[in-house]
Amino acid sequence: MELTFTKMHGLGNDFVVIDAINQSVSLSTDQIKFLADRRFGIGCDQVLLVESANQNEADFRYRIFNADGGEVEQCGNGVRCFAVFVRQQGLSSKDLIRVITKSGIVEPEVQANGEVRVNMGVPVLEPSKVPFEATSQDSLYTLDVAGAHLNLGVVSMGNPHAVLQVENVDTAQVSTLGPQIESHPRFPQRVNAGFMQVVRPEHIRLRVFERGSGETLACGTGACAAVVAGRVQGLLAETVTVSLPGGDLEIQWQGEGQNVWMTGPATTVFEGRIEL
Repeated sequence: MELTFTKMHGLGNDFVVIDAINQSVSLSTDQIKFLADRRFGIGCDQVLLVESANQNEADFRYRIFNADGGEVEQCGNGVRCFAVFVRQQGLSSKDLIRVITKSGIVEPEVQANGEVRVNMGVPVLEPSKVPFEATSQDSLYTLDVAGAHLNLGVVSMGNPHAVLQVENVDTAQVSTLGPQIESHPRFPQRVNAGFMQVVRPEHIRLRVFERGSGETLACGTGACAAVVAGRVQGLLAETVTVSLPGGDLEIQWQGEGQNVWMTGPATTVFEGRIEL
């Protein structure tokens, strides 16, 4: 099977994007792992599939596979790349598109400056729906990890996130605590682990250990979740610049019951063909 693909990234969070409308695509877990492999394949954090959708429901269907081959619900940097991809490939001429994901509808809009603004939907704070094992909803939860008691915010942005406030992201124990938080038994579907440094109410720094991919240069849903967690804890303003290792995102959230808005870039790197 020969596939055409496009390599893209959102702030260094990189993707192999595949048009599954104009070519037949059926990928096994091993094939996804191969595509994502940085030595033997193309190399990426996630593989994104662009599929047709019921036009009464959405313009496209968006499927996301992590580097370990597992399919996940949502990817914020990926959906910005998705919006740019469908326009570049002539699949849509719309500025605003409706995209159905495993977790529901998202609506990315390509701005005049080339950045993409996305309605990421209403965040989920109820623990059982994240999912996270807790007796009641709270702004912070204590998680026992390697003998330490960590105070975490827990949010779903269509995928589960735990957010730990740290003094300095440069010295945060992302490589050691990240995998332990990701696979903690209180997160039955595993979790993305965010490490957040509050610079001021309008600015945070963030590193994210992503479920199934490890630490990435940027995580769009992680940026949204960090701002929601920080707002719930009374730490952040309505509009926040989130500085990730790969660059900055702007996140807006007015409060509980409201949609989260994310704005940031999407970059095409190259196009190619690969034999599987």
